[in-house]
Amino acid sequence: MSIVSEKTKRSGQGKYTVEKLLGIETADNLKLAKKVEAGFSFGALERVGKTAGLSLETLRGAVRITPRTLTRRRKEKKLSPEESDRLVSVSRLLAQTFELFEGNTEAAMRWFQSPNRALNGQSPIEVAATETGAREVENLIGRLEHGVFT
Repeated sequence: MSIVSEKTKRSGQGKYTVEKLLGIETADNLKLAKKVEAGFSFGALERVGKTAGLSLETLRGAVRITPRTLTRRRKEKKLSPEESDRLVSVSRLLAQTFELFEGNTEAAMRWFQSPNRALNGQSPIEVAATETGAREVENLIGRLEHGVFT
């Protein structure tokens, strides 16, 4: 079971999971890792953007794909394993953000794209471009879930 699936099962929700955002079916993290190693289809990137209401340009930046590489990936219809892994990371944060805002996607996306004092004035999507930054955003979401607003 993936991290987000586990969390959302505990909360009794689960409308937003990494798997649902990516449009894949997987029962656990090992199966997800295999899919990442194979590289997701380009459609997975488009699906996450559409579901989250993010432009492909914004999502491209969060997954660290250059404009030229994005064009190439669109033609190849496939993401690299590294890009796929970063897409999972961003999708995990998006799912957690949607759950934090109890499914209010508009408010969730406004928060996810707005500067945040707890992130030194950067938006969560900007910080999420690296694994270390993604962990910091995840920590912030956890603090907010528990009412710690610093």
